[in-house]
Amino acid sequence: MSERSTVPSYGVRVVEDPADVEACFAVRKEVFVREQGVPEDLEYDAYDAVAVHVLAVREDGVPLGAGRLLYGESATAKVGGDLTVGSLGRLAVTREARELGVGVALVRAVEDAARARGLAAVDLHAQTHALGFYERLGYVAYGPEFPDAGIPHRAMRRPL
Repeated sequence: MSERSTVPSYGVRVVEDPADVEACFAVRKEVFVREQGVPEDLEYDAYDAVAVHVLAVREDGVPLGAGRLLYGESATAKVGGDLTVGSLGRLAVTREARELGVGVALVRAVEDAARARGLAAVDLHAQTHALGFYERLGYVAYGPEFPDAGIPHRAMRRPL
């Protein structure tokens, strides 16, 4: 029996409960702050209060991943002022859940939330090591590489 077949199933949902927002923050803290060394004061921002958060949880309730969608005025600075483009951000998957499809499920959930809000495309700022992951999901990089929290990134976009 493969290791993958022993992993409990999981679900992804748009967050509506404040406890789920805290679970999203816990995943982000584990991945970005602890693993990648992003300063905690940079990880959480005012956009968290207006974002659409998505959460992946195991069937036993353990959080596996999180992400967020910014749209409308909150996204315009990140997407060049275009109100028809949303911004996918803060995508994080716990170490135990990597390579299980959780990241793909989270990206698709953010895209579904963007479609539900009438958006035409989704932009993101990908860590350069993750470019291939997003390219496989239909995102195309544009513009130069830039640092964010000391980590190299590239802007990417996918029409919906």
